[in-house]
Amino acid sequence: MLVLSRKIDESIMIGGNIEVVVLGVEGDNVKIGIRAPKDIEILRKELYANIQSSNREAVSSLQSLNDVVQLLKQNRNK
Repeated sequence: MLVLSRKIDESIMIGGNIEVVVLGVEGDNVKIGIRAPKDIEILRKELYANIQSSNREAVSSLQSLNDVVQLLKQNRNK
């Protein structure tokens, strides 16, 4: 992990087209702004984790559904 110190209105660049700017510090909170191309999705980590979890559940459900379909096909062929 890269650790940097930045002051208000200072920024870092990621990959040449993403800029992260420190907008302010209020107690334990740091406000940041992110400038990035519109095609780059930016999510808070907890939302990203929820989406990943939902995707895993959907794949699991799909696999279960595929298993049921296979059983139905096997029973139909008997």
